[in-house]
Amino acid sequence: MAHWRDSARNVRMWIVDFRACFPLLIFLFHITWVTFGLAIVAMVFFTILEHFGFTVEVFARWLRSYIAGPRKIAQPWWKM
Repeated sequence: MAHWRDSARNVRMWIVDFRACFPLLIFLFHITWVTFGLAIVAMVFFTILEHFGFTVEVFARWLRSYIAGPRKIAQPWWKM
């Protein structure tokens, strides 16, 4: 039985996060080697994100700021 404080935790299927289970569901509906590989890659990706404490939204923001770089331009590019 779960306590009410556990309601804020992410849903898990055994040890796998629920985000990583969605590609597995796609694989079960369309069983090919391509979808199997895609499911494995997605599960590994989401497991690595969880290991580092990222959610998908936080990782997307981190990736965007990493690509943009440290220098921020205040003027629009067409007025330079």
